[in-house]
Amino acid sequence: MLVKKFPPILKKLKRGPQVVVAKDLGAIVAYTGVGKESIVVDAGTGSGFLAIFLANICKKVVSYEIRKDFYELALENVKESGLKNIEIKNKDIFEGIDEKNVDLITLDLPNSEKVLKHAKEALKENGYVVGILPNIEQLKAFYEELKNLGFKEIFAIETFHREIMVRKEGTRPVNKEVVHTSYLCFGRK
Repeated sequence: MLVKKFPPILKKLKRGPQVVVAKDLGAIVAYTGVGKESIVVDAGTGSGFLAIFLANICKKVVSYEIRKDFYELALENVKESGLKNIEIKNKDIFEGIDEKNVDLITLDLPNSEKVLKHAKEALKENGYVVGILPNIEQLKAFYEELKNLGFKEIFAIETFHREIMVRKEGTRPVNKEVVHTSYLCFGRK
C-alpha cells in the first residue's frame, strides 16, 4: 500500500486528513527542481506531510491552514519531525500570501484556482505553482486560470505507482493497488 511507502521522516507522523503520497511528492520535487536554497509556500496543510517533506530538502517552508484542528495536528507533526525551517500559519490563503520571492507554491485545497492571482504575486520569476487536485473539474479550472493569468509551461500529470510482488512462485504486480490519488497541475511564472 502506498501509505506504507513514505520516507522515514513521514512514517512517524500522525495522520488526519488525506495526505499527499510519495509518488506525487517525488513528482513535485522532480518537475519544479526545488532544493536546499528554495523558499516554499504550501496551502492546505492538513497533517503537514507535504510541508514537512519539502522542509526536509528546502531552505524554508511556510504552510497555511485555515482549520484549527488540522493546524494543531500539523504543529504536532512539525515538532515530531524535528525540523526548524518550517512555519505553520492558521490563516486563510485566499486572503493573500504574506511571503514574496517564493520558488514554489503548492495548493492542496478546494477552489485553489482562486488563489492563483496571489500566487503569481508571491512567486519569483520562473517560480512554480502546483495544484494538487482530486478531480478533473478542479484540474480544468486550475489549468484555465493559469492560462488566464499568463503563467507559462503549464502542464498537468497523473502519476502512477505499480508495486511488484516478488516471491518464489513468480513475480507480478500486487492484486490491490491505489491507482488515482490526485492530478498535479504545474505552472511557471
